[in-house]
Amino acid sequence: MATHLEEEENLNDLKMKQKLHDTEDDDGEEEEEEDQNWDDWKTDGEEEEELEGSKEQFFCLFCDSVYSSCSPLFEHCASAHHFDFNAMKKTHNLDFYKCLKLINYVRSQVAENRCWSCGMICQSKRDLQNHLHEVVNFESIMLQFDDNRYLKPILPDDALLYSFAEDEEDENGDDMSIDPKELVNLNQFEQISIDYESCSDRYPCQLTTPCENGGKEVASASDRGIKAGAEYAVSFFRNEEDEQFNESSEKIVANQIRNINKNYFGAYSSFGIHREMINDKVRTDAYQQAILENPSLLRGAIVMDVGCGTGILSLFAAQGGASRVIAVEASEKMAAVATQIAKDNGFLRSGFPRSSGQRDGVIEVVQGMVEDLDNATHIQPHSVDVLLSEWMGYCLLYESMLSTVLLARDRWLKPGGAILPDTATMFVAGFGKGGTSIPFWENVYGFNMSCIGLEEVENAARNPIVDVIDSCDIVTPTQVLQTFDLVTMRSDQMDFTAIVELEPKLITPMDNFTGSKPEITWCHGLVLWFETGFTERFCSELPTNLSTSPYNPKTHWSQTILTFREPIAMASAKVTSEKLAAVGTNACPAVSVQSRISVARAAQHRSIDISVELTGIGPDGRKRNWPVQLFALN
Repeated sequence: MATHLEEEENLNDLKMKQKLHDTEDDDGEEEEEEDQNWDDWKTDGEEEEELEGSKEQFFCLFCDSVYSSCSPLFEHCASAHHFDFNAMKKTHNLDFYKCLKLINYVRSQVAENRCWSCGMICQSKRDLQNHLHEVVNFESIMLQFDDNRYLKPILPDDALLYSFAEDEEDENGDDMSIDPKELVNLNQFEQISIDYESCSDRYPCQLTTPCENGGKEVASASDRGIKAGAEYAVSFFRNEEDEQFNESSEKIVANQIRNINKNYFGAYSSFGIHREMINDKVRTDAYQQAILENPSLLRGAIVMDVGCGTGILSLFAAQGGASRVIAVEASEKMAAVATQIAKDNGFLRSGFPRSSGQRDGVIEVVQGMVEDLDNATHIQPHSVDVLLSEWMGYCLLYESMLSTVLLARDRWLKPGGAILPDTATMFVAGFGKGGTSIPFWENVYGFNMSCIGLEEVENAARNPIVDVIDSCDIVTPTQVLQTFDLVTMRSDQMDFTAIVELEPKLITPMDNFTGSKPEITWCHGLVLWFETGFTERFCSELPTNLSTSPYNPKTHWSQTILTFREPIAMASAKVTSEKLAAVGTNACPAVSVQSRISVARAAQHRSIDISVELTGIGPDGRKRNWPVQLFALN
């Protein structure tokens, strides 16, 4: 991470180049003065016209509005787009460099029709402007924009970059940490080229690193955690005034990064975690069946098990006839445990010939992160026949190793090699009152404690709940939210936006035996779950499926529950409604609810951010939009 000193040196270099350039211009002007003639004479009116045409224009960060100075521009951004630059600068003590980076970061996100605050991708610039909202967690956003990439202007000749500090000086009489005139040649920085009209590449809303080709590469989950730790370490060892960040400090930071990494994977040394996973019969049986019931896939194959833990899947692979099993485990303790288990069961590969009548084992445990095994000489590139991993987390992607699995695929899997599992699908449905804690608190030994339930619902509207939901509490048909093909997908496709339309479940004549008006269903939120497939593409003898659905036996993943701020009334299209009533109320229940759901890896280590936008459609076609809800699964 670059320090203020490095940034000032960069800008001072530019200043020196500018002075040299100005000196050359002055010399040239002296020579030209001797050759001036009356053809250069301009009237006062012509000079005024030129001055009028040369006034700087300040372009809004979010729309097409243009202003003549910073103050009205920032006032407009605050009132129209929920972007209060001055308040954020003051509240979070943003220095000149962070302000500069923030402006460029916001412009880069808007160019991609992405919300700078929550990361949701909109279909158009107009949709983005309608979506913009107040900041929920500015600290997490700082992790994204406080990057030297955003010292480079996004908008060519952006007058705002040269003037926002002057505007601050005019208001407060205080100068910021650097003279803004030093930025006169800021455009000499390499430009970030973005086509504002046709930009269609959608990058994930989290820390990224510049690639050699100038594009963006998504950092792995572990990389993001390390980078966050590095930023903390840098801020700890850097003097806030002017202390230089010397070579010895860099070594200390490197040690800090290694310690953060060690502590993270050390958390997986708890045997309780592994017992819970192995004891999940749905999970373990699915992997055992996929491996042992497809002998043509495993017999004689070279297998890599990414994140082997106790080595249970590697043992299955060895049992299924694999010729070599490379079990990769980042936790030092669990790698030692997996080695001992493989040895105790006669599957450890020693590399030495055994006594007559005994054959050597096939499992070799490699301790380390997949990201660090690039130079491992004992694992040849594209030498693996089967890539095996149990990488799924809550809501499929939370604390997941999917990006690591994809990296292993690209480095070591043979062309046409198998991945187990090879597909993953996320599902969504609406749930009713029974999916909340309200019914419990309504009657506690005969006492009404519903005030607690209401407060819990308010908290649940901000934070997802991982719990088992009863299938009888599902009030809408299930919809597919997103599908992943692990054979072909890219890591940036883990971040997505999907739109699903939810309708109330049909009421059968037996359910509505009175024959009265259609029953109103109250939808209190959304429930997410996933399935992974061991499909016939690779498991030709016996394909299998691992499901975390509320309609199936429960697993340790449970389901992920997203609670609405207020429940939405739903009914069939046959219901009569009051014309002036709001859609989604008892007087005008919605016949369907369009849900725009965005899932993105967060800046916080291995977490994910989820945003939900709801549009209710009434029986008469009227629509009602609810404010966007943001959920952080961490």
